Amino acid sequence: MDNAGPKGSFGRHRKIMPFEADSIEALRDASRQKAASLNQHVLGYGAQAEAEWAAAGIAAPDLAAMRQYRLERIRAELRRRGYAGAVLYDPVNIRYATDSTNMQLWVAHNPTRHCFVATDGPVVLFDYFSCEHLSDHSGVVDEVRPAVSWMYLYGGELTEQKVRRWAAGIADLVKEHGGGNSRIAVDHINPEGVEELARLGISIGNGEALMENARLIKSPDEILAMRRAIVACEAAMGEMEQALKPGISENELWAELHRGNIARGGEWIETRLLTSGPRTNPWFQECSSRKIEAGDLVAFDTDLIGPYGFCADLSRTWLCGDGKPTSEPSEQRDLFRIAADQIGHNTALMQPGISFRDLVERSAVPPRDCFPTRYGVLYHGVGLADEYPTLPHAGDWTSDTPDGVLEPGMVLCVESYIGRLGGREGVKIEEQILITETGNEQLSTYPLDKILLG
Repeated sequence: MDNAGPKGSFGRHRKIMPFEADSIEALRDASRQKAASLNQHVLGYGAQAEAEWAAAGIAAPDLAAMRQYRLERIRAELRRRGYAGAVLYDPVNIRYATDSTNMQLWVAHNPTRHCFVATDGPVVLFDYFSCEHLSDHSGVVDEVRPAVSWMYLYGGELTEQKVRRWAAGIADLVKEHGGGNSRIAVDHINPEGVEELARLGISIGNGEALMENARLIKSPDEILAMRRAIVACEAAMGEMEQALKPGISENELWAELHRGNIARGGEWIETRLLTSGPRTNPWFQECSSRKIEAGDLVAFDTDLIGPYGFCADLSRTWLCGDGKPTSEPSEQRDLFRIAADQIGHNTALMQPGISFRDLVERSAVPPRDCFPTRYGVLYHGVGLADEYPTLPHAGDWTSDTPDGVLEPGMVLCVESYIGRLGGREGVKIEEQILITETGNEQLSTYPLDKILLG
């Protein structure tokens, strides 16, 4: 029987719910409630991830407490810097302020979503069209409004008009909740937005400085969430290592990490840093179609945004195949030992109270023939992404390198890349370290390659 509808129709239509013009708001509310109840953050991360976290003995974070802690951190920084509020566009900053997500990578380069955090007043999220339900779970968003996006994609040659409409909405919030203070912080903004806000009497300060300092010290619940993200990352790394056989391509191997991350509710991976054999030296080649051969070193940097939006930034170098390193005495083992020793020495230095400058001055550096190919930093902060501070080698410290002090609750990655200038291969190792009241704790636990370690 031919069940096709009349010519020109789209399939078959059946009225499943009465619809009247005066019921539209009720239907909108019902639709929003349904969508909010099925939000990914409400549904959680699934049986696989939960079983792995239970096996690792990591309790669930108190998300309500974590969200409130973050909001208080932002407001403390706003008061310290004398701002009436902040306008945030960076999706990682919006995640920190609201614990809500929406097309994170897309909005990173298409500014169609932002939020206003008043120092004393509401959190107002300006979201993409018909996306009000995406923040109903958070408990810290007071109001959702449709965003006025004034990028050229939407405004064309009429962008100036959209800027005026956008700025008027921000200015109204500042006037209503600023208590006479017209200074706000903004993380990302184009010049025409600055100019229009200035015309309305609003001055702008550095929102990146505000947010990086707010994000610097992690709460106990944030550390629990980060531990869970690392467990998920390392489980996916284990699946990668199982898949590492001669003949697999770099791209195919890298896809295993993506698959494992997404399967456990992770979000994205920020780079394509996996290379093999001669492509491991120099570092920063991007993942390719090259087939990995037996005896090759395979080096990678996860740069993974996992469950709860937390970054698991770990690096490992593996030997492909079941054999020994390619030569004896082994250049591969020598490089690996130098990298492992550098990581061990530099991790031991990470103590509360040590200054950034003292830390790098005391750190181990690559030997002379490997120093020209060194990794660009010795340490960097990490949280929802790579964060402040970034600490270079002592020889790269300049007059505009900021100093500071390691504090309990900070999390940093310690990095090493060892490859001889003009050499065939190189080794990358990176660990994620929590600064504690009495020293440090290594959060990353994935074992180093036993064959290379000797």
